[in-house]
Parts: sequence; structure tokens; C-alpha cells
Amino acid sequence: MPEHSSLLARHRAVMPRWSPLHYENPIEIVGGKGARVTDAEGTTYLDFFVGILTNMIGYDVAEVREAVERQLATGIVHTSAVYLLRGQVELAEKIARLSGIPDAKVFFTNSGTEANETALLLAAYARRSDQVLAMRQSYHGRSFGAVAVTGNRSWTNLSYSPLDVHFLHGGDRHLPQFTTLSDADYTTACVEDLRHVLATVTGQGVAALLAEPIQGVGGFTMPPDGFFAAYKEVLDEHGILFISDEVQTGWGRTGQSFFGIHNHGVTPDMMTFAKGLGNGFAVGGVVARGDLMDGPHATGVSTFGGNPISMAAANATLDYVLDNDLQANAARQGAVLLGGLRDAVADLPVVIDVRGKGLMFAIELTDAGLAAALMEATRERGLLIGRGGLYGNVVRMAPPLNLTDAEAAEGLGILIDSVRAVNEATP
Repeated sequence: MPEHSSLLARHRAVMPRWSPLHYENPIEIVGGKGARVTDAEGTTYLDFFVGILTNMIGYDVAEVREAVERQLATGIVHTSAVYLLRGQVELAEKIARLSGIPDAKVFFTNSGTEANETALLLAAYARRSDQVLAMRQSYHGRSFGAVAVTGNRSWTNLSYSPLDVHFLHGGDRHLPQFTTLSDADYTTACVEDLRHVLATVTGQGVAALLAEPIQGVGGFTMPPDGFFAAYKEVLDEHGILFISDEVQTGWGRTGQSFFGIHNHGVTPDMMTFAKGLGNGFAVGGVVARGDLMDGPHATGVSTFGGNPISMAAANATLDYVLDNDLQANAARQGAVLLGGLRDAVADLPVVIDVRGKGLMFAIELTDAGLAAALMEATRERGLLIGRGGLYGNVVRMAPPLNLTDAEAAEGLGILIDSVRAVNEATP
């Protein structure tokens, strides 16, 4: 039996069926270097999804590997956050400075789910309210509270939650009432809806709005720049806090700004982060105004949050991003990839939209079956990509931020060839 088939049978025997695997015949990745990975049967791929945006600067990066090895050599893999952790303090200082949030403080967790739970707790405590605003088509994690603020039924199991949540417009310009509107008119319509929600279905003292600047699982949908600035004007009138979920949009990936929310000219009260910061090592967290972070009276600690190994990896990763100005590279390579895709495939009948910012871009197809077919087509040609969208009909790409010109050209060629092949095979 082939390696992948044997492992797949074992996987299905012991892993939950609701945790999906990519591809009709799933693969095991056993090696990687730069932007490429190799599977257990020896096939090498260019990776344009990098562990769901997590291997932000690719695989086997010397600076990250060596930083982790230095920490391992001390014999200290973990001590817990009840001791001083130099790497944690150093990383928090960098993130606080980059965030633009006044008097910022940072709390480290292990994932984006935990980060969003922490931010929601801080907001609910500060405002003494369980009421939260969130966005339709959003995704914020798989825990009880994070699922409550997720506006995508495919990721929601329960009709009840610990929060009283009301969902807003912002990532849904495909709806008939919005398709003909300009950016300005769309923003105005959504702001008026926000005001109406606050006037009709919420009580006094809404805690916060939690929003992704670009919706990840939602299929890289996004409102126009400046949209969240208009929302924040209304939030400020009511004292409602604004939390930006930067788990997928942080660290320069959009090319336009270092954090996605800054594309809107907004400094939020809190930002959550995870994924790419550790370049494969588990790290997440919240950066927030100091008064909000210091607010809760009860003791709290994340046992593994900010552990020395993850902090070594994250410090090295963030330094690499900054030292090599990878935000600028994301802007440059993203323009090439998005421009090339729009020119080559946007007029094909199977394609609804090509969208994105920087190295965060997507192709929306006419149905979910075609998205699955496109994933298979790119894999056959040596390229790994991801999938999302409210209806499962979007393929999404987020290559490493240090993607080279040659890798961008190679990936673009595979994408174009694959979309054309799917289009030709569609009756």
C-alpha cells in the first residue's frame, strides 16, 4: 500500500471526521526548504498556502532554526510565564511599538483562537457587557466563545453561546442590494445598518466589535479601505471597543501596511495575532491598550504562552521580516500575481472574481466543486493552495513573504494553466 494511503487509513481510525484534509488523496509533508515542500512519496511542490499562512517566511529558514537551536542548547524548553522570560519581553516590546496602540501591553497565547478569547474577555470585563458585534462570513476560531463570533454556519455547531452576538455587513458585496454600489455608497449603507443594529437589537453597553480586515476562511473578502474608520466613528460615539483580528493579515502580508487594519487609517483598541509570527512554532497573543490589558482583577496565566522556544522563533521571524522589508516584497509580488491572474483568467466563465492585497489573494469560482477541481489541478502541476469562502467556492493563496520573482512567475503560470484547464473541462 502506498505511504499516503496507509497513513490515511490510520488517520481515519483515530482522528475526528469533522477535521478536514486537503485533496481527494491527502498527502503527508515530510520535508521543506524555502517555498517548497516534499511529500512522503517524494513529490515536491511549490507551497502557496504555507500551513494556512503559518510558515510566513518559508521552511528551514537558517535564522529561525539557529535561534531555536540556541535556546534548546540552554536546556530550557519551558519554564512557564510565572518566571521572567527575556525573549517574551523583547518580543512584546517590538509588537507594542509596531502596533501603534498607545501605552500598549501584550499577552501571549498559543493560537489565534486563544488570542480572540482573551480579547473578548478583556472587552467584556472593561465594558461589563456580554454583547459583541461581529462580521458576517467571519471566522475567529474553534472554541466556544470564538465560534460564537464566527459568522459562517459551516464552522458553527451550536445555536447558543456565552455571548450575545449581532452580525454586521462588510464582507458581503456580492449580495444583490450592494452589487451596484460604489465603495463610498457601500460604506454608507453598512454604517447606517450598524446604527440601526445599535438602535434596535442591542441593549446599552455593547462591549466590542471584533473584525478581520480581510476575512480569511471567508475567502479573502474585504470591505473597501476606510470602511472600518467609518465604523469606528460610530463605535466611538457609543464607547464600543474595536478589536482587529490580525491572525492572517498581520506582519506585512497585505503589502499596504504592517497590520491589515492600518489600511483603513484606524488604530484599534486591541489586535489579536498568531499564525505567521512563529513561522511554524505555536504562538499567538493580544496587544491592547494598557488600561484594558491591566483591567481584570482576577489572576490569569497561559502556561505555554510565551514559552522560550516559541519566543526564540518569533523574535527571529519578526526580525527577518523587518530586516528584509518583506512588506515591500509582499506588495511587489502581490501586484504581479494579482495583475497576472486578472489579465489571464478573470474573463473565464468559471471565475466570479479575483481579489486580494499583497500576498493574500483568491480566486472565486462559480461553485464549490470547481474550487475542489482547481485545487486538484494545481497539485497535479506542483502547487499547493488553500480553500475557503462562505460557500466553499474560493481558492486562496498566501505564499511566503520572501517569495522570489522566479517562484512568483512559476506559481502564476501553474495557477493560470490550472484555471484554464478547469474552465475547459466544465460543460
